[in-house]
Amino acid sequence: RAMELPPGRFPAARAAAVAVAYLRYLRGGPGSGLQLRELRRARRQDIDDVGHKYYLELELEDVLDKDRTVNCTAEVLYHLGSKTSAPDVQVTVQGELRSTEEADKEFYNRIRSLEKELVAENIPDSHGNVPPELEPIHLLAWVASGYVIWQNSTENTKFHLAQVKHVKQVKRSDEDLQFDFVVLLHEMVSQEVLPWEVTLLWHPQRGARVPQSRAAGAGS
Repeated sequence: RAMELPPGRFPAARAAAVAVAYLRYLRGGPGSGLQLRELRRARRQDIDDVGHKYYLELELEDVLDKDRTVNCTAEVLYHLGSKTSAPDVQVTVQGELRSTEEADKEFYNRIRSLEKELVAENIPDSHGNVPPELEPIHLLAWVASGYVIWQNSTENTKFHLAQVKHVKQVKRSDEDLQFDFVVLLHEMVSQEVLPWEVTLLWHPQRGARVPQSRAAGAGS
């Protein structure tokens, strides 16, 4: 039996952060970014010998179109005693997300036609500003860090993308765009800021995938 949790409580908020991160990885791109507007309802079920399962009802907003919200239900299962396996996440979005097809194509063609590979750092800058031409890159960093957050979250963590320290586009022989990111993830529980290296491949038709990601050592 699942127990109701006050939505304002930490365990519920931490599970919601994982669900949103997973959804960003799954459905995000250079033309859309989803963020949590409200956690409406949360329940937790303790499954013997398996782990803790959270049932969530969320309202999400599109960062590029704040008036547009979608409701979403999510299940997040944290495996007992496991530090290595990612939580199992299932997300169902009710209603339609804004179509980004045009914006995606435009961004893709713009990056493909660059003479020199794109390189940028400190997004947002120390004043919290993101230059408009780097907004799509920032949103792709959300996608990339969404994967990292989902893979590395436990019931006791809550990660948030603080900044893109560095991003470098890598030319490829196939159709994908490749971006090598160094992102700073802020872990809200311990207040640690962790640098993470993550490679993102993206294509307008195929979406995103992360072939590799690792915690960046202090030395690098």
